[in-house]
Amino acid sequence: MIVWLDKDDIWFPDPYSAPKDFPLAAGGDLSPERLLFAYSLGIFPWYSEGEPILWWSLDPRMVLFPENLKVSRNLKKILKNKGFTVKFDTNFEEVIKSCASVPRPGQDGTWLTPEMIYAYIELHKLGFAHSVETYLNNELVGGLYGVSLGGTFFGESMFHKVSDASKVAFVYLVNKLKDLDFDMIDCQQSTPHMAKFGAVDIPREEFLDRLKTSLKKPTIKGKWSDL
Repeated sequence: MIVWLDKDDIWFPDPYSAPKDFPLAAGGDLSPERLLFAYSLGIFPWYSEGEPILWWSLDPRMVLFPENLKVSRNLKKILKNKGFTVKFDTNFEEVIKSCASVPRPGQDGTWLTPEMIYAYIELHKLGFAHSVETYLNNELVGGLYGVSLGGTFFGESMFHKVSDASKVAFVYLVNKLKDLDFDMIDCQQSTPHMAKFGAVDIPREEFLDRLKTSLKKPTIKGKWSDL
């Protein structure tokens, strides 16, 4: 039976005992306070327009440890020769709106509702959400965004208008996180795409234990373009 949240009390059921592939809660709101609390517990929102807000803590959880990044030979060539320019936190709103609007093969519509877009823009303004942008001839052609807490980056979504543009953004992100001594990137769901980069599935309990330790590190807030 799903737990229903109200907007006045910010709490969540214990993620350690949550369903493996079913929401642990529904309702509440997307206020910065609730979102940050959710991420600190390894919980994230994921739902479609017309549905209530659904909160998840999947088991297993796909993560990438930055030191385990794999870059294919072809992608290495693209990074070297394609002429992309990559920036951090210079165009967050355009990135998240592109994540919502750029079509993906095999997908109808988007889970990024206007309410979600507004919520993450607010987190960006507060210095917790970050974007990585890939440009070609000064045009935004790919990118990604996510939330940073402690030593963990919670990846949310990516897009590309030009082949490999989002992959380039991801490699730059991982290298930045290496430099900043991050522990892991939360990829949420298991996908072959992330597995090619070296991401692996780990039990939820292990993920939550690692997250507790990772959150002891200070959160690097503000625009990462300044780092």
